[in-house]
Amino acid sequence: MRHAMGHVVEGATTIAAPPEAVYAAIADVTRMGEWSPENAGATWLGGATEAKPGARFTGHNKNGRHHWSTSCTVVSADRGREISWEVRSTFSLPVSLWKYQFAPDGSGGTRVTESVEDRRGVLIRTFAPLVTGVNDRPARNRETIQSTLAQLKRALEAGS
Repeated sequence: MRHAMGHVVEGATTIAAPPEAVYAAIADVTRMGEWSPENAGATWLGGATEAKPGARFTGHNKNGRHHWSTSCTVVSADRGREISWEVRSTFSLPVSLWKYQFAPDGSGGTRVTESVEDRRGVLIRTFAPLVTGVNDRPARNRETIQSTLAQLKRALEAGS
């Protein structure tokens, strides 16, 4: 099944923690592997140590026996409100834009929306399944978003 570039998949949950705390957990991209079933963490590049526009990091990913890395650049980093990063392949081809938005829920918690915009061209859509083991990327992203948000909710509500 082929999807056009620009296709967006998203999910949301409410977490019993303030927006700043939820933002801080996601903005520490080195911890993403604690929540995501596909991401195995990240490594900051070029001396970056925190999320701010222009900061770069390598995302480490896994799916069974498949392992791959991506080049990421932080696009937005508005503490407690939004963080996003652009993802490119090893060959610097566009892959996606990941975005997390945070809004107070009115009772001290946070409504978190995670979304991914597919920016893959024909070349990446054709060869990515060989690298990642994923044939239907939008369906896989729906699954991983749900899982990531559920794990993040469990961790933050448990106080870790």
